[in-house]
Amino acid sequence: MLLCTIIVGCGTPSKSTSSSKLMNEVKTLDPVEYASTITSDELKEMLYRYASDEFEGRDTGENGQKLAVEYIKSQYKALGIKSPLGEDDYFQEVPLQRQSVAKAKIIINGSELSNFDSHIVLRTSENLELQTKEIAYVGYGIDSENYSDYKGIDVKGKIVLAKSGEPKDGDGNYVTSGKNEETKWTNGRQSLSSKREAALANGAIALIYMDDFLFSRYAPYYQRQAASGSKGRLSVKNNKDELLMLLVNEEFGKALHKDVLQKSEQTVVQTNLEISVENKTEDVNSENVLAYIEGSEKPEEIIVLSAHLDHIGYYNGEICNGADDDGSGTVALIEIAEAFKKAKNEGNGAKRSLLFLHVTGEEKGLLGSSYYTDVEPIFPLENTVADLNIDMIGRTDPKRIEGERNYIYLIGSDKLSTDLHNISEAVNSKYCNLDLDYKFNDENDPNRYYYRSDHYNFAKNNIPVIFYFNGTHDDYHRPTDTPDKIEYDLLENRTRLVFHTAWELANRDERIVVDKATE
Repeated sequence: MLLCTIIVGCGTPSKSTSSSKLMNEVKTLDPVEYASTITSDELKEMLYRYASDEFEGRDTGENGQKLAVEYIKSQYKALGIKSPLGEDDYFQEVPLQRQSVAKAKIIINGSELSNFDSHIVLRTSENLELQTKEIAYVGYGIDSENYSDYKGIDVKGKIVLAKSGEPKDGDGNYVTSGKNEETKWTNGRQSLSSKREAALANGAIALIYMDDFLFSRYAPYYQRQAASGSKGRLSVKNNKDELLMLLVNEEFGKALHKDVLQKSEQTVVQTNLEISVENKTEDVNSENVLAYIEGSEKPEEIIVLSAHLDHIGYYNGEICNGADDDGSGTVALIEIAEAFKKAKNEGNGAKRSLLFLHVTGEEKGLLGSSYYTDVEPIFPLENTVADLNIDMIGRTDPKRIEGERNYIYLIGSDKLSTDLHNISEAVNSKYCNLDLDYKFNDENDPNRYYYRSDHYNFAKNNIPVIFYFNGTHDDYHRPTDTPDKIEYDLLENRTRLVFHTAWELANRDERIVVDKATE
């Protein structure tokens, strides 16, 4: 139900005393004139093209995605906005690898355990054979500044067994942070990734990760994928030695170490373990699209605006055009870039540089943004001031029954920088008057949206972020996510909010402070 059908146009300043005080700290030109170039008509025109059948659902590495990156490039060229990569080169090549569901034959002390019943292969770089008479049990598999399960045990060249979760101290706080909020080590996919990196950093050749909950979710999916003959999942191609990673259930864990559930102390366990992995891969090429407006006074400092250019291709034989996900974010970035370019053309260019980053492979696991931050950042991450990430801003959440129609969910604004959060609030109060909804910003949100879009790859590197999001709807990842269902007045207002926030960040005298950095 839409409780408010009146939009307060973004661009007319309000009379909020608190926001005016904050905004007066920065002596810049009034950006309203440039924000007004962001219009629903232009957004609609681009989106009807970008989310049409012509682009075949923009599946990563497929023909439709290639057409999509060419379209984005053509828009920036028409605006006279260059790329940081060189003359006419707007594409950052992202080498990917498609891996079919790998299977492992595993024998523990003479007994063979079955694929999908007790173990699945999450990561491997090649076919391999491993045999050992001992493994290193490292408890929770955590390696942080305040707490390490690797202290006092040498795991170089060894197979490591770790279990899920994070212990708490006597006050009920998590040991790595001393706080009661979950950390990157506690649960879920983020924990899995963090513990894999810890095992790799300590020289292990394989990680056996025991998580009954994740296994119960992943195993049926992997089994269906294997049975369907699916092409397999995509990942960023890694030319370095890759850690073999197995996700196992408690039955498997106890076969290796009978006290695995009770004990967290590191120890070397004597066992006869044989692992044989069959892995089939093929190379897939994809691209991020980068456009750039150089700053006038502090060009070395970068404001990143990001959105993912891909979607899921086909669903049950029908094209999924992804108008909201994330056609809305894609066209929003182009409109924001046009506004900043107009300002620069008139001699009012931003003090800091702006990078418009359209990333590939978001739907496959945040691959394009991961490649940018972890493998080939075009600009040093230490010079990156913030990332404003747009992923679905053209619709309304049907489950949101309270509050105005003119809203946006904000996620992450206060996680790393108090400055960023306060600036975001002040900008909105002065220019846009959206209802800023922090419903999904809760650390305990079961949807875990903070970890599910491209901003996260910046946030994990202590770069402040804001994720702009309208919530999901019945058309999410379906052929029915079409441009005729976009609410273009909302898309315009939300896009202007991102522009105003970027303008403020790019023109402030002082760079925002990261006062909540994580380890």
